[in-house]
Amino acid sequence: MRASLAGVLGLDVSLLQSGMGGVAGAELACAVSNAGAAGCAGGYKLVDDALSAMLDRLAKGTDRPVGVNLIPEVVGPEELDRQVAQVLAETPEHIHLSLFGMPDDAVLDRVVAAGRKLVVQIGTVEDGVHAAERGAVVVAQGIEAGGHLLGASRRDELVAALRDRLPGACLVASGGIGSPAEAERALAAGADGVLLGTAFVVAHESRAHGYFKSAVTAADETDTVITDVYEIGWTGRRHRVLATAVTADPVQPKKFIGRTVVEGQPYLVPRFSSAVPTTATTGRIEEMALYCGKSCSAIAQEMSAAGVVAEFASVLPGAELAKNEKRTENNVGQ
Repeated sequence: MRASLAGVLGLDVSLLQSGMGGVAGAELACAVSNAGAAGCAGGYKLVDDALSAMLDRLAKGTDRPVGVNLIPEVVGPEELDRQVAQVLAETPEHIHLSLFGMPDDAVLDRVVAAGRKLVVQIGTVEDGVHAAERGAVVVAQGIEAGGHLLGASRRDELVAALRDRLPGACLVASGGIGSPAEAERALAAGADGVLLGTAFVVAHESRAHGYFKSAVTAADETDTVITDVYEIGWTGRRHRVLATAVTADPVQPKKFIGRTVVEGQPYLVPRFSSAVPTTATTGRIEEMALYCGKSCSAIAQEMSAAGVVAEFASVLPGAELAKNEKRTENNVGQ
């Protein structure tokens, strides 16, 4: 029998929270994990003391399965190696690695060899097959998703194609999932669980700026666009965002439009920056990168992270199924 996401990661609910850089701090990740799903803190470009500080909060905030998200193409091989080394050395075993995009095989092998669970988000069938063969839970991201896009396929088409190639793998659907009904459609396409991003942007524990949260709850999918204008800090990757004056007129000066703080360090925010506006950001928030998936059509209010998990728990494979899977494995092994 194919394992559910809950069975593989030891969850109560087969649900992952996206490790959105800036928005997904340890507070959000721990709240999601303590509610029975798998939270994920965004590691983004953090390293050394800044990364250690975040990892310490994460480890102290929950003893449930929880992840750290890293982005290979943003930091490069050497920096990624440093980040992975820190996570493995400084955190307990209940913290898994979540990678947005494919790294070198050596990175995947290192994580698995260390006995850590590995989650890899991909946008193509080829990358999904490769990640599964290396022992990863595979997150299939469709173009309905908010944020940076890893491929050009719709969510359910990608899930179905991967299921055909990987009948026994643990597959998670991502993109455009804002309601339990949409989660059920993803499961029907062949997924073993779902990943939510936009739904957690508006969670109380999210670090998203108040304007960002309000814009998401007021929007529907027609307010989102796929563009490549927010490219400072993350080039060469299309992204789905809420339409802004910047997406409407990308030929503008690359002036500084705000300030922010990351792990105690101040930074200026230029127009076209890939950085999201957080509670620590000031300036022209309405011109910044407001990553938002098509799921916003189903998201009308802010709620707690636990409330989001509870809303989806009734339709997703959960703890009881995971226990049955374990019993089946034990019986087969006897």
